[in-house]
Amino acid sequence: MKCPFCQHEDTQVLDTRVSEEGDSIRRRRRCVKCDKRFTTYERIELSMPIIVKKNGSRTEFASVKLRGSLMLALRKRPVSAEAIDSAVASIEEKLLTSGQREVDTGHVGELVMQELKRLDKIAYIRFASVYKNFEDLAEFQEAIAEVGHERKPRK
Repeated sequence: MKCPFCQHEDTQVLDTRVSEEGDSIRRRRRCVKCDKRFTTYERIELSMPIIVKKNGSRTEFASVKLRGSLMLALRKRPVSAEAIDSAVASIEEKLLTSGQREVDTGHVGELVMQELKRLDKIAYIRFASVYKNFEDLAEFQEAIAEVGHERKPRK
């Protein structure tokens, strides 16, 4: 670690402490050349993967676009804002923890469909019809049958 004062490359660690949250490490250091002290922090650095579109172009992940897609599918459906926030957070966490540097839009679409299937079956069908580009009634019927089999029996 270079000294920020004299740029000397030899420093000693005097004290090391883990933060209360456990997500960073604080180190007090001393430069062996100029004897000045400074603090460094170590933190985990996670970044969202780059999104690869169907045409091969690449773009940064945009949480706003993800939320917009969910909101469009859930328009006029009885789903709370908290549930939508939770779905967005869940998708973002899956992307962050995937460890991949690039993810295609198809994978993101599948994650959205999983969350919509959990949140609201009608919104799931809406999204699936556009995402999977249904061509005929049979494809709609298959999607409806897929979510229909998951219904809980009435008592």
